[in-house]
Amino acid sequence: MKTLVQFRMTRTHWYWLLQILGWSAVVVFVAFANSRYLYQHGAIAICVLCGICGLVLSDLAHRLYKARRWHVQPAAWRIIAFTIVVLGPLQTAGTMATNYLIIGKNGDLNWLHMLLTFWTGIMLAWAICYLAYLYLRRANRFEAEALRLEVLAKDAELRALQAQVNPHFFFNSLNSVRALIYENQDSAAQMIDQLATLMRYTLQSSYADTVPLSEELEAVQSYLAIEKIRFEERLRLALDIAGGMETVRIPPMALQTLVENAVKYGVEQSATGTEIRISASHANGKATIEVSNQGALRTFSNSTSVGLSNARKRLILSKGDSASLDLVERDGWVRATLHFPLAA
Repeated sequence: MKTLVQFRMTRTHWYWLLQILGWSAVVVFVAFANSRYLYQHGAIAICVLCGICGLVLSDLAHRLYKARRWHVQPAAWRIIAFTIVVLGPLQTAGTMATNYLIIGKNGDLNWLHMLLTFWTGIMLAWAICYLAYLYLRRANRFEAEALRLEVLAKDAELRALQAQVNPHFFFNSLNSVRALIYENQDSAAQMIDQLATLMRYTLQSSYADTVPLSEELEAVQSYLAIEKIRFEERLRLALDIAGGMETVRIPPMALQTLVENAVKYGVEQSATGTEIRISASHANGKATIEVSNQGALRTFSNSTSVGLSNARKRLILSKGDSASLDLVERDGWVRATLHFPLAA
C-alpha cells in the first residue's frame, strides 16, 4: 500500500523556484539577443554561466539583507544603491571573467560600458521584484496583525457584555427567591437549589463564545422551573424545536434573556398569566429562534433594557452583521426573534 505524502510549498521553496525561473529567463534572453554568436565555441556555456553568476550574486545579496535585517524594515534606497554600486559591477566582472576563461580573451573593452549598463539594469529589475515581495509580505503581516487585534477586541467586548448580562439574570432570580421566602419556605429552598444549578451553567458557559441550543434550553427550563414555583398556573410553556436545531450554537444566555423578559413583562404583568412559546427552525441556511408571550409592547419604569440590548450585541458579535434580534407585537403576542446564518 502506497503512502501519499502531501508536499507543501514553503517560503524557501517559492524563493528558489522564482530565482531559478527568473535567471533562466535571463539566460534565454541573453542567448536570443546574441543569437548570431551562438555558433561560436563556448557561447552557450557563457550564457549559462552568466545566469548562474547572477543567481549566486542575488542569493548572496538576499542573505546579506537578511543578516542586516533590511528585509524586516525594507530600506529601498539602500538596496537600490547596493545593486548599482556592487551587484551590477560584480555581475559585469563575472561576465568578463567567464568570457576570458572560455574564449581566452575579453574582447573589445568598448563594450564594457554596455555590459555594465545591461547587467546593472538586470540586477535593478531583480532588486525591484525583491522589494515588491518585501513590501507585499509586510502588508500581509500588518493585515494579519490587524485581524488578530480585531478578533481580540471582539472577544473582549463579548466577555464584557456577558459579564453585564449574568448579574442581570441573577438579580431577577434573587428577586423571585426573596418574594417566595415569606410565602413558602420549602418552595424558596427548592428555588435556591435550581438557582445553584443555573449558576453552575452560567459560570461554565461564560468561558465559551457560543453554546449548543440544547444546553441553553436546559438552562431555560431550569429557570422556568424556578419561576413556576412562584407563578404556578400563571406560567405555561410550549416548545417547538425543529430537528437539527439542538446542535445549533448561540451566544450563552441569549435565549435565557428573552425568556426572562417574557416572564417579567408577560407573566408577571398579567393577572391570569400567559403561555411562553419557544420555537426554533431553520430554512435556506438561516436559523430562527423565537420567544413569544401574550401581551403588548409597553414601556416600564423599572426596565433598563440592558438584557435585550446586550443580547443583540452579543448575537451580532458571534454570528456577524447579518444576524438580528427583533422585538415586535403581532396578533396580541409579543415576539422576540433571533435570526442568524447557520454557517456562522
